[in-house]
This record gives sequence, structure tokens and C-alpha cells, in this order.
Amino acid sequence: MAGPQYRYYSLLTAGFVTVLLCSNLIGPGKVCQIDFPFVLPLIGASLVFGAGNIFFPISYIFGDILTEVYGYARARKVIWAGFGAMIFATVMSQVIINLPPSPAEPFNNVLQPALETVFGSTWRIVVASILAFWIGDFINAYVMARMKVWTAGRHLWARTIGSTILGQGVDSLVFYPIAFYGIWSSGSLLTVLMFNFVFKVMIEVIMTPATYVVIGALKRAEAEDFYDKDTDFTPFSLKD
Repeated sequence: MAGPQYRYYSLLTAGFVTVLLCSNLIGPGKVCQIDFPFVLPLIGASLVFGAGNIFFPISYIFGDILTEVYGYARARKVIWAGFGAMIFATVMSQVIINLPPSPAEPFNNVLQPALETVFGSTWRIVVASILAFWIGDFINAYVMARMKVWTAGRHLWARTIGSTILGQGVDSLVFYPIAFYGIWSSGSLLTVLMFNFVFKVMIEVIMTPATYVVIGALKRAEAEDFYDKDTDFTPFSLKD
């Protein structure tokens, strides 16, 4: 017996995977600095952050929307799609970087070092990124689904923000120590970890009104508002 046919589920899956790949492949290649001289006129103030941090929290918003509308099991499929896409993109990047560049093409002298800088992450960063995403997103979806049942569908803002706090918190606790412990000082590691955690949660808070609008529109369009009352919450399944 075929399950329900959704109009926008596939589009949301594609959007989630696109945001995830862009934030993990393009974003980490650049460190940004924004100056705020008006904050402390005498000494100035600067905000330094990885460019990927701007867009990675959007993947959690996608996760909230998918879980709230379609339920944990269908969100689980999307998380696995993102996990597979990240592994494929990582393998593809390493293959392309390690293929011998043609000496007949002078542009390769510029392109090869650039590719190695942008896409040639160390194994620690690659493992940390993939593992942190997988654990953090499943925690986010689980908490979101459980809280919906506990609250009988009320207080959406508490579910989106609460699930993000736990998901992003674990994401940061997994990623930064695996990627940078022993490379950065403990003080720098803790400072960056806390800043990025707070920054990502604030993105969720700021985007909450838009999340309400999208979720409401999707529930009406799909005639779906799933409650995970009898769901098997194992992450190791692709069943609806």
C-alpha cells in the first residue's frame, strides 16, 4: 500500500542537502572579519568567524520543518540523504585534488593550490564535520518530535529553539574537539565553541517567525501535521 504523496517533501529534501553541502564545502574555506569601531571607539571591536557558520544553521531550520510537518521517520530519511551527500562530496573532492594536473595547462598552477586550500580539509575536520552533523541532526529531530507529543502540538517556538539548543550544542561539542584539540589552545577552543553555539542558536531564534509561516503553509498544503506517537526512533532505519 502506497504512503501519502507529498507535494513539497522532495523539494525540502533537495534544499536541505544543498544548504548542508554548501555550508560544509564552501563555507569553511573562508574566515571572515567584521569590524565594529562604533562599539568601542578607542580600541575598536572585531567579529571573526568561519563563513560556513552563516548558513549551516539553516539546515537545522529545514530539519525542524521536516520533523514538525512530516514526522521523525521522514526527517530521518533526509538526514541520511545529507550524510550520504557529504561523504560522496568528500570522496569526490579528494579524488579531484589528487588527480595529477596537466602541465600543459598553465592555469593549473593557480587552480591546484586553490582547490587544495578550499577542499583539502584534514581528515580530522572531515570526520568531525560528518560525525557532528549526523549526531546533532538526529538529536534535533528526536527532541523536536518528542516535544511535539509532550506539548500536544503547542508552543512551536519552544520546540524549534529547544531542539536546536540540544542539537547544536552536541554538534559543537563533537566537532571542535575532534577537529582542533591539540592544535588550538584550550582557551581558544572553548571560546570559538561557545561563540559558534550561541551564534547558531540566535539564527534559529531570529528565523522563528519565518519558520512559523513556512510550517503553517506546508501543513495546509500537504494536509499533514504528523505526531510521532508510535514511531521507532532508531536512527538506523529508512522506514516511514
